[in-house]
Amino acid sequence: MAGVKHNHREKGAEYEKRTAEFLRQKGFQILHRNFYSRYGEIDLIARDGRYLVFVEVKYRENNRGGHPLEAVDAGKRRRICRTADYYCLRHGYGEDTPCRFDVVGITGEELIHIPNAFEYVK
Repeated sequence: MAGVKHNHREKGAEYEKRTAEFLRQKGFQILHRNFYSRYGEIDLIARDGRYLVFVEVKYRENNRGGHPLEAVDAGKRRRICRTADYYCLRHGYGEDTPCRFDVVGITGEELIHIPNAFEYVK
């Protein structure tokens, strides 16, 4: 079972790297990968113009279990927002910093980027 979890992490890291390169090509500046807090993890943190962008990356081999974008449910959004709050506090970003929450869904070779995929959730 430990090998399966390790394989999932490797695969996840591969798709996060692919997403980071995709976003760089769109003009984003990648600031952090896999930022952890006690609230959760954020896959990528980037700058897009004036926005500080928190990016969740979801991969599925196929859509049989639902589209990967559907996996970012209310609980996941809440954890991402709490982790984003902690990141901003820890890195000196004030409340006036414009932030955005993007989601990237990958199915097979298809990559879909949804800017501003959800609003801040308390």
